[in-house]
Amino acid sequence: MPAPTDAFKAMADPARREILRLLRDGEMTAGQLAEHFDMTRPTMSHHFAVLAEADLITRRREGQTIWYGLNTTVLQDVAAWMMDLTQPQTRRRKA
Repeated sequence: MPAPTDAFKAMADPARREILRLLRDGEMTAGQLAEHFDMTRPTMSHHFAVLAEADLITRRREGQTIWYGLNTTVLQDVAAWMMDLTQPQTRRRKA
């Protein structure tokens, strides 16, 4: 299981955030995603690998095609953690 910091590191890059945004409406192939970027295939593959390692996306192979999807469970965990930061922590007073 990836560390929570892996998700933050993966989301630090604007291209990877855009990939996540594109996947919010459903699975896309690597080629469909690549159409939205002006970068080489190896660079796109690197971004996919970083996102997959952080467990932010899923991958499934269908013949020669790789489909990518959004792993909403990890994103929900990250969002919950961030929301928790905004809640004041109750502290016990020493008696």
